[in-house]
Amino acid sequence: MKRILITGGAGFIGSHLCERLLNEGNEVICLDNYFTGSKKNIVHLLDSPYFELVRHDVTSPYFIEVDEIYNLACPASPVHYQYNPIKTIKTSVMGAINMLGLAKRIKAKVLQASTSEIYGDPKIHPQPESYWGNVNPIGLRSCYDEGKRCAETLFTDYYHQNGVKIKIVRIFNTYGPRMHPNDGRVVSNFIVQALQNKDITIYGDGTQTRSFQYVDDLVEGIMRMMGTADSITGPVNIGNPNEFTILELAEKVIQLTNSKSKLVFKELPQDDPSQRQPDISLAKKVLNNWEPKIQLNEGLEKTIAYFQSII
Repeated sequence: MKRILITGGAGFIGSHLCERLLNEGNEVICLDNYFTGSKKNIVHLLDSPYFELVRHDVTSPYFIEVDEIYNLACPASPVHYQYNPIKTIKTSVMGAINMLGLAKRIKAKVLQASTSEIYGDPKIHPQPESYWGNVNPIGLRSCYDEGKRCAETLFTDYYHQNGVKIKIVRIFNTYGPRMHPNDGRVVSNFIVQALQNKDITIYGDGTQTRSFQYVDDLVEGIMRMMGTADSITGPVNIGNPNEFTILELAEKVIQLTNSKSKLVFKELPQDDPSQRQPDISLAKKVLNNWEPKIQLNEGLEKTIAYFQSII
């Protein structure tokens, strides 16, 4: 049994990770300030004597004895991370400093949940880990993009300078049950609009592409990353390489929900990437042949069932 700290543990991804680690016989401490996370996501775990819930903000130091730390705390959807951009960048940067400081003191292994936003609006397709990205440092998205880039720098420097055992994963578009219905992300937006037979909002002409990864595949990938040898620090892309246009996604959602929704086109937001697709050859190599198992139709059906239960 390991003692594991998960920051952002009441969030969409964090709650699935808490559940999986608990089910595998670990003691889990879930840390969250509930800005985008919710107690509803982890309430079913509270009966376990091996699950602990702590209300705390990672921008303040936290002291505990654990074996592993998963640093997931940060609003990840544009609606939420642009609400208070200074707070967003503080969460990424100060949160990383605080968790790395903790890991250094207690000699714990620490994993940083980084993001495909590291690549910005990419000029290389698909995106390998060696690509440095194309990011606007003063745009609307930069509080998140540059915050996560700085966190990767901090993790790497703590590894080289202090010998902290680090892992960095770059997470590509992920969806599934427990997504926030109002988070503004394309999958949740389309499903909620379709279930209510409202117009489905497409920004731009819908030809921009995304790769959609079901949350269970992501959790499997990041747990495998945590289990790799200390010499494997990352970053490693974790995503589904199957690429779809936004129009294709909208049509799939309408079909699976039997919706009467119509498509409505609006102006594309600033710095919205035109393409996003992970090169996962490194993940396959270092994560014991990891690759996504759940494809879009199956994942959408599970996600739609979840949204039907809460709307």
